[in-house]
This record gives sequence, structure tokens and C-alpha cells, in this order.
Amino acid sequence: MKRRAHAHGRSHSTRPATKRPPPWCNYKPEEVEALIVKLGKDMVPPSMIGIILRDQYGIPLVKHITGKTVTEILREHGLAPQIPEDLMNLLRKAARLKRHLETHKSDTANKRALQLIEAKIYRLSRYYKEKGLLPKDWRYKTAVLSAR
Repeated sequence: MKRRAHAHGRSHSTRPATKRPPPWCNYKPEEVEALIVKLGKDMVPPSMIGIILRDQYGIPLVKHITGKTVTEILREHGLAPQIPEDLMNLLRKAARLKRHLETHKSDTANKRALQLIEAKIYRLSRYYKEKGLLPKDWRYKTAVLSAR
């Protein structure tokens, strides 16, 4: 039986249709950039910066106000992380699973999960190398244990 996407309702968030900032948002682009730079200097990751701006300052989407993404603004000010955030999260997840597998050697389900995570790391790193966000000589050392 084929499953459809959103088969159990459609209560997910949708982006606004217009690209203009909403009329109720009173922040100027310079103020939003200053907030992003301030949070970037405090070593807050880009995804958390967006959440903080939304929840604490009432700024819905940075790109609609400034014309640039949070990561682009951080990159202009030299505050962007060396490794993109999604790749870094996968690397942390793989390291956690590797530590788990060192103590639980016969956990085959998590061995498979580690293989899947590492496949995602390889695909994503290849993409970022093509885009120039990672150096061409950047490599991930595998943590997969043998199947035996």
C-alpha cells in the first residue's frame, strides 16, 4: 500500500506568499544585521539565531527584511562557522553513535544507523565541496565497524 505525504492532516507551517516584510515588523535592515552580528559573536549557531529573532524580537524572516540570509550576514562579518551547521550536526551524531558502539559492540541496528549517517555525511560534504563551502581536501574519516 502506497503512503502519501501529509496523509494525516496538513497542520504544518507555510512560508508567507509575499517577499516583503510584514507591516507590523518595525525593524530596519541595519538593526536586524546588528542583532545577528551580536548573536554571532556570542557563538550562537545560525539556526538558533533565526529562532531567537522570531521568538524574542518578533522578526519573522530575516531574508525578507535584509535581502540576505543569516549565514550570508555572518559570512560578511567573518562569523560564519567553518563547517556548515547541518554537516556539523551529522558529525556530532556519528561521533555519539561511535561512542555507543564502542561499549555495545553487538548493537547491529545502530551499526546500520551509523552507516546511514555516514552516507549522508559523504553526500553532503561532496555537495559543499562543489559549492566551495568546504575545502577540496576536506575528508571525513569513517567510523563504521566491520560487520563481523
